[in-house]
Amino acid sequence: MGNRTMRLMAATLWVLLSTGAGNAAGPPAVVSTRTILATNAVHAGQTAKLAVLARIEPGYHINDHKPSLDYLIPTQVEFDASPSLRVEKVMYPRGKMVKFDFLDSPISVYESEVRLGSVLKVDGSVKPGTYTLRGKFMYQACNDYACLPPTSVSFELSVRVAPPSVPLKPANSEIFNTISFK
Repeated sequence: MGNRTMRLMAATLWVLLSTGAGNAAGPPAVVSTRTILATNAVHAGQTAKLAVLARIEPGYHINDHKPSLDYLIPTQVEFDASPSLRVEKVMYPRGKMVKFDFLDSPISVYESEVRLGSVLKVDGSVKPGTYTLRGKFMYQACNDYACLPPTSVSFELSVRVAPPSVPLKPANSEIFNTISFK
C-alpha cells in the first residue's frame, strides 16, 4: 500500500475511534444524575428549591461550568420548557483547581460529585397533582490522558403539587444545606 493510502486509513480509524463509531457499546457512562426537591411537594404559584446531583466515575473529571480555558467544554444543565413548571436559575458551584501533566497550569474541574442548585417556579394556575420536569446534564468527561466526546444525561423529576391547605415538609436537608442558592 502507498503512503497516501496508509495515511487515509489511519485518519479514518482515528475518526471512528474518537467519535465512538468504532465501539458498538459507545463511550462509557461516566456521569449519572439524580434530581431532588427540598420539600416533599410544592404549591401552585410558589417557588421551590431543587438540586441536580451528578456522580462522576472514579478516574474521570468534567469541566467546570466556567472552564479555565476557552477551548474546554463547560458543564451545563438545561430544563425542558413546561407551561406548569419553570426553572428560573441554575447555580453552579466552583470547581476544584487540579493540575494535569498535559497542561502548564491547573484547571477548574468537578470530580466525584457535583451538586447544582435551581429554583423552580410553579405556575399559579397549576392544579394539584403530579407533574414531570425533564432536563439534561451536558458535559465532557476526561481522564488524565484523554477526553471522551461531549455527551449528555437526561433526567426527570416527579413534582407533586399539593393543595394550598396541605403543609409542605422539608426533604433532603443534608444535601440542600451544602448548596449555595445565591
